[in-house]
Parts: sequence; structure tokens; C-alpha cells
Amino acid sequence: MAFLPLPPPAPARSAATPAVSARHHGGRTAPELSGPTPRVVVVTSGKGGVGKTTTTANLAASLARLSLPAVAVDADAGLRNLDLLLGLENRVHLTAADVLAGDCRLDQALVRHRALQDLHLLCLSKPRSKLPLAFGSKTLTWVADALRRAPNPPAFILIDCPAGVDAGFVTAIAPAEEAVLVTTPDITALRDADRVAGLLECDGIKDIKIIVNRVRPDLVKGEDMMSALDVQEMLGLPLLGVVPEDAEVIRSTNRGVPLVLNDPPTPAGLALEQATWRLVERDAMTAVMVEEQERPKKKGGFFSFFSR
Repeated sequence: MAFLPLPPPAPARSAATPAVSARHHGGRTAPELSGPTPRVVVVTSGKGGVGKTTTTANLAASLARLSLPAVAVDADAGLRNLDLLLGLENRVHLTAADVLAGDCRLDQALVRHRALQDLHLLCLSKPRSKLPLAFGSKTLTWVADALRRAPNPPAFILIDCPAGVDAGFVTAIAPAEEAVLVTTPDITALRDADRVAGLLECDGIKDIKIIVNRVRPDLVKGEDMMSALDVQEMLGLPLLGVVPEDAEVIRSTNRGVPLVLNDPPTPAGLALEQATWRLVERDAMTAVMVEEQERPKKKGGFFSFFSR
């Protein structure tokens, strides 16, 4: 099976493309890329509806703004949504399934973002269609290998994993070396996240970091919601980011424009941009919110079922 290389590197960013702000990163304008490239990162959750696809879209857009070429892969074979969040729903005509069937080249299936020249989208298949069983769980492994061999490979391959832990999950995590586990601070999402973390580790993925999404500091302070620190302690994983509840997420989704492109930045967009910097540098959060520091330590075994 032959794949043609990626398109040549994008030209310099135009003046119309939003620039990355340095004021929230100690005056630096770009993070230091850690490790060999391309880095293959799966964004997963287990439970649906926690913001996994929104996270993938914004991480990919942030990477492109940092001039780090990224390919965002929608690995949901029947219910793709990543194209909607990136505003590319009318431009996806060919998919990875077409490439693997020999109907087109890989570079033809990659859709370049209009505003972010370093961002490409690749969908696994067309909406409401199933991936042929003959492709098996190695589908994305073949695609990732082809991108690695390209003369101009991307710096990151971000795989938007479907919800659940069935065959789609197995296909999505197969080529990954790192994982971003997205969860919300509620017990149903956390139980699923804990299960997924165990499956990732069993598959050999040891570099797993968590993003806690839809956090409300007012509820955390009133002890009506678990804090990011609670979540981190329960899952026992490094913290990549904490994203607050933000009404702008719905507007951003409906417009097909990632939050990180908003100017001025929204709280959620800023948190996702900061998470991208940590991802690039293989860093993790060490600071906790003031509300978390002030809260008394809870006693008891209410979450004792979280064990692997």
C-alpha cells in the first residue's frame, strides 16, 4: 500500500491569522518541543459528552498557531464531529477509508484549515458509514506510519477517539504513544476515565495526562463539585489542564471556530492554550487553585471504587 507525502510546509502565517499571546507564558512566544516528531497523541475519555472533541479541535488549532504542524484525525467511523468544530464540514470529500481502499492518495484526503495553514483534518470515514472489517484495528497505525515517512511529517498527530471502549477505541489508541484523558469532575465520568486509563496502560501507553473540563470554581468552593486536585488524586495521573465552564464553548461550536482563536481569549480558550504548551513541553500542572488550597481534606471512602 503506497501513500504519497504530505503537502509541502505551509507558508509563513498571514497577518490575518491570530498570533499567540506571550503574556500568559512568562513572556515566551513559543514552547520548547520535547521528544522526536511526529508525536502521536490520542484524546480519549470513555464517557461521551465530556468535551473530548472540543479539546482535540482546540489543541490542534493551538499547535498550528505555534507553527507546529498538526494532523487532527477524527477516528469515529460513524459519528464524526471534528469537522464541524473546525468549520470544515463542507470540505471533507475523501477519507482515510478511501485511502486504504486505494481510491485516493493520503494527501488528497487531508483537508487544510482555511485560517491555520499548519492544521490538517483527516476523517476516518464518511458520516453514517462503517469502516470495512477487513481494515481491522491497524487502520490508523498504517495512516500514522505513512505520515511519519512523509518528507515533511507533522509535529503532532492528534487522534479524536470515539466514546466507549469497543472496537473504535482499540483502533484509535493503536498508533498512539501518548494520551490526553478528558473528564469532567463528576463520578460517572471519573469512573469511566479510570477504566480507560487502565486500558491505555495495558496497551503500553504510559504517558497519560488528564484535562479536567467544565470546572465551576463557585461550586468547588462550596464543596458541591470536586476540584481538579480531587480528580488528580483519584485518578493518580499528571494534570495537563483545568478548563472552566464557559458559555462561549457553545457559540464556538456552532460557528465552527475553535475557542483558542477568540480575541480577546475566553477563560476556556486560554486554559486550552496553556494545556497545549504543557503538551508540547511534556509538562504538567503543579499549581492548584486557591479554592482547592483552602478546602479541608475530605475523609471517608466515598470514591473507594477507583482502583486499578
